[in-house]
Amino acid sequence: MQDSDTSAMSWDDWDETNDPRPEATEFDRVVEASLSRRGFLSGLVAIGSGAAALGTGLLSSTSAQAQGAGRFAFKPIPISTDATVHVPEGYNWQSMISWGDPLFSDAEAFDPENGVTLASSDRVFGENTDGMELFVVGNHQVIAVNHEYANTKTNLPKTHADGKAGSADDAQLLRNLQGVAVIEVTEGEDGWGVVVDSPFNRRITHDTVINITGPAAGSDLLKTVSDATGVTARGTMNNCGAGRTPWGTYLTCEENFNGYFGSTDEALERTPEQVRYGVNLKGRYGYENFDERFDISKDPNEPNTQGWVVEIDPANPDSVPNKRTALGRFKHENAACAIAPDGRVVVYMGDDERGEFLYKFVSDGVYVPGGDTSSLLDNGTLYVAKFLENGSGQWLALTPETTGMAQDELLVFARVAASKVGATTMDRPEWVAVSPNEIAAYCALTNNKNRGIKANAGGDETPVGGVNPRAENKYGQIVRWYPANENHADLAFTWDLYVMAGNPEKHDDIYAGSRNVTAGNMFNSPDGMMIDSTGLIWIQTDGDYKNEGDFEGMGNNQMLAGDPATGEINRFLTGPFGCEVTGLCWSADKRTMFVGIQHPAAGFPGEGLPRSTIVAIKRDDNARVG
Repeated sequence: MQDSDTSAMSWDDWDETNDPRPEATEFDRVVEASLSRRGFLSGLVAIGSGAAALGTGLLSSTSAQAQGAGRFAFKPIPISTDATVHVPEGYNWQSMISWGDPLFSDAEAFDPENGVTLASSDRVFGENTDGMELFVVGNHQVIAVNHEYANTKTNLPKTHADGKAGSADDAQLLRNLQGVAVIEVTEGEDGWGVVVDSPFNRRITHDTVINITGPAAGSDLLKTVSDATGVTARGTMNNCGAGRTPWGTYLTCEENFNGYFGSTDEALERTPEQVRYGVNLKGRYGYENFDERFDISKDPNEPNTQGWVVEIDPANPDSVPNKRTALGRFKHENAACAIAPDGRVVVYMGDDERGEFLYKFVSDGVYVPGGDTSSLLDNGTLYVAKFLENGSGQWLALTPETTGMAQDELLVFARVAASKVGATTMDRPEWVAVSPNEIAAYCALTNNKNRGIKANAGGDETPVGGVNPRAENKYGQIVRWYPANENHADLAFTWDLYVMAGNPEKHDDIYAGSRNVTAGNMFNSPDGMMIDSTGLIWIQTDGDYKNEGDFEGMGNNQMLAGDPATGEINRFLTGPFGCEVTGLCWSADKRTMFVGIQHPAAGFPGEGLPRSTIVAIKRDDNARVG
């Protein structure tokens, strides 16, 4: 990234800089095997030969793709490298809300040079917008949206020093800018905007009291200085992807929580579990220097209260959010819900770190519309995925019997449990999307420079092959699976790869990408994903935007639309330089698409400090867009 301070580093790079992963010990044979596979698979990609692991998305014919062109109501756009948003001809966009915009009339106006004051920092729209969902509450449209992390150079323009907070006030301001916002939005003559002082408006920050529920509630592992009973947590951190339940609540997902903690005791010996989760002696923001809650030498269990899926009721601003421990603790990207034929609730979740795992939760109880849903996500079984090279797969139960761990322990340290049962290490499993039109699900495997080179943080090998077919995977891929018996609760599935991102202008082997990747639509690092009501899959990227070397011709991060039936993929939106495109939802009438622009560089959305922003996109003829 452009800046030298730690706040500008990606979370993965920050983790590995502070906590280097173990060097490979038996990887010579893995790399050697990858070379033979690479030659084999590149032939498949080039000629379209059939293989179970390379599904219809990869191998669709040119004629089939042409037939699918009618599914796209737009003309694909080229890459961009400038500092603004681009959408197709016949569409328009506007900035709806940006970091620092007031949610309440008592908040001070945003200062383009200085940002926001401490006094207003929890009364305004937060920083680094990410996953979001829109809910209809009576006649109101309410968006719940994540604020993933802080950019200290931007958020503390006068006091920033090497990415660290310089005072307790600095640390408090940063904590207030993160978490979740719940906002009412409406469309008027001047377009979309927030309803200031709406009774639905709410900020949930690093300090909001949140219930801990489910099997791990009250565990000794969750007892902290703040709560010796282990049934409440302070705040929600690094809220990345999101999800929604069938009963209309919001699921916000805690990802890189480890970076908020450190130790004032430089000689402290970390536990193996702290090492596995990347909890280090130096926090990313220096919170530990001002608040003992973030000091693992003073409050060692505090990090265990982070890394969960949190359920929030957007319709009730007085409700207390719930951390659902039955869904496991790891670096959650998002949470995608499905309903099994017998009514049980299934939640798919990715652990976004190189070489970690893909999970699902299956409830014991069944969902009955209008019934009691308060404990549906508290009782059930957590599973982890094992992908076999023949295109089949299994969900492995994480229980005391399969792992040898106590129930609370295997949930608090789900990564350790998943390693014990032999799950498949993945290339950074990020967003999962469940199709509304077929019994299938997709997961964006963003990238993994360590594939075939290094083990993961737990020492599990990361061999090349199957669902992770490329060594040193810099481009990423999207895997798709079909549950056995058309039942998301089933423990068997078949899988294929919908797309392998790549650069066909720079490579003529497997790194060129799959057949549905061309010079006109190429991209890297698929991250966010949503499937609209028509079945199109919207793919958002968070990758290398420097447009040089192996990424030449890819331009800024972007959003593309894909047709799962044909494999065709077309570019719909390009973001401003420096940004990640992340978060997507639609208005109630499906005539507006809301898209998140996270951490743009200078110049967006205007002069002054760069501001993460939600943009509203419409068709010029006001027809549906999703």
